[in-house]
Amino acid sequence: MARKNFLAGLVDVDVPLEQEPTSYPMRGASKTMIRSIDEMAKQADRFLEGEAIVELEPDQVDGSFISDRLDDDQAEFEALVEAIKAQGQNTPILVRPHASIDDRYQVVFGHRRLKAAKALGLKVRAVVKQMDDRTHVIAQGQENSARANLTFIERALFARRLDERGYDREVISAALATNAASLSKMMTVTERIPSALISAIGAAPAVGRERWIELSLLVGKASSADKIDKLKSDATFLELRSDDRFTVMLNALNKTARPVKKTELPANIAKWQPVDKAVAAEIKNTGKSFSLSMKAKNASRFGNYLSSKLDVLYAQFLDEEQKHGD
Repeated sequence: MARKNFLAGLVDVDVPLEQEPTSYPMRGASKTMIRSIDEMAKQADRFLEGEAIVELEPDQVDGSFISDRLDDDQAEFEALVEAIKAQGQNTPILVRPHASIDDRYQVVFGHRRLKAAKALGLKVRAVVKQMDDRTHVIAQGQENSARANLTFIERALFARRLDERGYDREVISAALATNAASLSKMMTVTERIPSALISAIGAAPAVGRERWIELSLLVGKASSADKIDKLKSDATFLELRSDDRFTVMLNALNKTARPVKKTELPANIAKWQPVDKAVAAEIKNTGKSFSLSMKAKNASRFGNYLSSKLDVLYAQFLDEEQKHGD
């Protein structure tokens, strides 16, 4: 009988499905340019703690005036809907009164919870706070930095949109909890790479800053224009996952012209991500060796947790082997 994958239990571990923003650092935000994700999350909890929670009709609430996501993972959204359907909405969203329309509100953070409540025909639980646009974008940006696991390019686009609306670098740095040097690199990437190309590639959750910078340098070459246009209209390219679209585009611009081939992972390589996308794992199995590498927000902590459980996992593995007579 085939051997059972001893990591299967880890892949199926229950994770909180209602994982939407809850972060708010308002006081001192313009002075403190760099904040840890944990600290921002704690500030978010303190911000909502003790506040009166109201129930609003979803149709009373408009979206934020500035977006921060490239696309929404449908499977992840459906999981959120099921979680709220089964358990209710545990965490309220944050809204502010609409600037010009009575009895209407605007989301600061919690867009997906609002969308889920609407899909279920439920009222949405919300904290209502008076705030100006500047405070709104800082709260929204820091909330998503702490809880929404935005990718590098989504954060860079959010910075670009704030810049286009006239916000200064101090506010943008505070909103993204980043320093001036990192913000400058974000802005440079979105200046070099057209927004249409970024949209075609997508959020690319496993791709970090340095690879986006590398792509931005290649995009600016005159010889790249035709290759970019061909790839953007190629059906095979469009069917790929976002991370793979990035890799194909990068490779195509970094080499002499070659026919576009559908990129598939070798049979001995697999990838895994949980619903919250806080870990991106690549699993390689050659038959003689096995390796597991992880990236993204929770990679280090999850890796330490996994390492601490190796004795238990190996004992379970041996027990399963014995049960199946292998």
